[in-house]
Amino acid sequence: MGDIKLGVVESRFADIIWSNEPLSSRELVERAKAELNWNKSTTYTILKRLCDRGIFQNNNGTVTSILGKDEFFAVQSEQFVDETFDGSLPAFIAAFTQRKKLSKNEIDEIQAMIDAARKE
Repeated sequence: MGDIKLGVVESRFADIIWSNEPLSSRELVERAKAELNWNKSTTYTILKRLCDRGIFQNNNGTVTSILGKDEFFAVQSEQFVDETFDGSLPAFIAAFTQRKKLSKNEIDEIQAMIDAARKE
């Protein structure tokens, strides 16, 4: 999958779709006008861009996601670790925890994820 990063405004637009899907392209134009102060052409331009990236689709005037919000963030996180830490999750965690101390609850949650991954 190609680069699926979103800018701040694109993220707000994507949230409109994720929060309301499926929705008609007409409804999307109305929501984008109300929430982002966009005109129709801007809405369709950005929608096409996000469809071309494989995040959304517009079939016969009905807009839906190809990647759900959670899946999108999972792919985006994976890309970040790949690009920044050569795909090494341990290197990412080491860098992250150098500046931010994890709470006991966070450590327990991470340990539970590790334990579940070991069982798979």
